[in-house]
Amino acid sequence: MLAETVCSAVAAAGLGIAAVTAYRKRFLTATRIAAYALVPAGLVLTGAVAWIARTAFSPSAWAGFGVLGLAWLLFMTTRTVERRRGTRKERAAAAPEAVTGGARPAVGGSTGAGKATQAPTAGKKQAGGDDDFSDIEAILKKHGI
Repeated sequence: MLAETVCSAVAAAGLGIAAVTAYRKRFLTATRIAAYALVPAGLVLTGAVAWIARTAFSPSAWAGFGVLGLAWLLFMTTRTVERRRGTRKERAAAAPEAVTGGARPAVGGSTGAGKATQAPTAGKKQAGGDDDFSDIEAILKKHGI
């Protein structure tokens, strides 16, 4: 009963503020304030406030929320463990690779593809670095430094 009274008072106050705002020719803001003010009144009229009040003071409702929280905790724990370990299919697919040594080659490994991809990138980085310094040198010379 008290919750319904408070919600109705909040709605009335909000509508009063919306009226003052509309008087000041700020109609868009007044409409938005009126919309927010009507939400508590709508919750009272639909019975949602009474349902929340009954639920808040019910021990069985709190027990239900506790069970839901425990279920959520267990679900998230299993998801975290599954992500760290991987699924059964991923582990089964990884097992033959581990036995045959199918791991990724190290940088600069014995595969021809690894060397071919490493050499151009190293050259580009080195050439790019020289270009950066030449630009800086040109700027410094321009300013007489």
